[in-house]
Amino acid sequence: MSRIGKKPIAIPAGVDVKLDGRTVTVKGSKTTLTHDVHPNITVKIEGDEIIVERPNDQKQNRALHGLTRSLISNMVEGVNTGFKKELEVNGVGYRAAVQGQKLTLTVGYSHPVEMTVPEGLTAEVNGNKITISGADKQKVGQFAAEVREKRPPEPYKGKGIKYADEHIRRKEGKAGKGGK
Repeated sequence: MSRIGKKPIAIPAGVDVKLDGRTVTVKGSKTTLTHDVHPNITVKIEGDEIIVERPNDQKQNRALHGLTRSLISNMVEGVNTGFKKELEVNGVGYRAAVQGQKLTLTVGYSHPVEMTVPEGLTAEVNGNKITISGADKQKVGQFAAEVREKRPPEPYKGKGIKYADEHIRRKEGKAGKGGK
């Protein structure tokens, strides 16, 4: 039995979960999220808990069991507290700014890189830190990865955009040939 899949999901106060056929709708103080459940997986709401079950032990059903439970759990957590990713911009002259729904990065190219912040997410810049937050965990992670992709950190000087908790393995520069 899936260790993750068999754990019930507690519904906190202020979060409303509705089951309409195969669609799970989670509504909270921040926003509303929906997810279509695979036909092989059964979702039940019992009291203040959500229970995810599978029909048998086929490989695909075992895989979907834990996945579905994690997705619904992330929806409940997202509408209740939200998710956030922090990135750091390191390098001389490298900076970031937010104007409305546009994130502008100046990261060593001949032009500033402009990115539109997806709907449902917010981006904030404080010094060299970029904070991306929202209710949908996948959207937050995807947009953070797209921002980091614009200038990944390099191993020699550490310049670039990195996650706040990421450690960059540094390399030594070229070794000289010695004296003449």
